[in-house]
Amino acid sequence: MSLIHSVMWSIHVGFAILWTGSVLFVTAAVLPPATRGEIGAEALTYVVGRLRWITRISAVAFVVSGGHMAGNVYTVETLTGTGSGHLVLTMIALWLVITGLVEAAGGTVVGGLDAGTPGEAAREAKTLFYVATALSVVLIATAGLLANPFGV
Repeated sequence: MSLIHSVMWSIHVGFAILWTGSVLFVTAAVLPPATRGEIGAEALTYVVGRLRWITRISAVAFVVSGGHMAGNVYTVETLTGTGSGHLVLTMIALWLVITGLVEAAGGTVVGGLDAGTPGEAAREAKTLFYVATALSVVLIATAGLLANPFGV
């Protein structure tokens, strides 16, 4: 294994941990008190803004590192014709959907804060965050299957 491949793998996994952990944290630790109005508008804007930036920076890291790994490990035939290739394609689809959900939820919160209270804004975005979190768990499980040394 080359040094560049190891670096790309580490970047990919590191950002995956940061990003999915951030989505889970916001949903589990920030959203419940926010829906009860226990978090102010400034704090909620800050946390959601950081999540959106982590999402965007991670997207760049995933494209660069994942593109490198896929280009060195997979061909069109192995992506479309093997179990591990299907898992990679599933992870890409999940990543795209979760990214869209996080951006939509963040936009809902920010837009809702302009029109109302933090509690109302959080309640409006709650379903989007819940779906993003559920799909993040599926993404982690898919990554676990892909990393399984015993094959898929």
